[in-house]
Amino acid sequence: MTEQKDLTYPEVGATLTGDLPTGYAHLHVRHRLSGRARSPADLAWLGEQLLTWRVHAAAAVRLDADGPVAVVGGRVATHLGIWGLGVVEPCEIVWVERTPEAVAFGYGTLPGHAFTGEERFAIERDQAGDLWLAIDVFSNPALWWLRPLRSLLPVFQRLFAANLARGARRLLRSR
Repeated sequence: MTEQKDLTYPEVGATLTGDLPTGYAHLHVRHRLSGRARSPADLAWLGEQLLTWRVHAAAAVRLDADGPVAVVGGRVATHLGIWGLGVVEPCEIVWVERTPEAVAFGYGTLPGHAFTGEERFAIERDQAGDLWLAIDVFSNPALWWLRPLRSLLPVFQRLFAANLARGARRLLRSR
């Protein structure tokens, strides 16, 4: 694992290895995206939609990225909130992976983020040919007033994942 000075946690890259560190809340969410077998080309295409922020856009998630595609060292800020209230969550891409089974990236929290930790976003293809959106997270609240709400965090993370899955399904239907 590499260590980058601006990231707010030491376990950089842990979501790539799947060996999530202790001392954090962990979450693993998977959403099936297709009701029928899809080709490896579909995986590659939808994976590129993920890496070029189109899955987030299709889910109406507002973000600012410093480039058109997720690359190691790239920065992204996700805008979360409703009714004019919200937060900006700055992150840095810490790894990107393209394999025959998955296209994925992981980003880690930067100063100013409400949490510390890392999140993995992946489009995966199983042996049956079904496509999945998988999200793995390890995180802790960085702000003192969020610590009492820690038990609610998985609810919001699951809602966010479900929203991204809807966006990915929209893109897949349009293919």
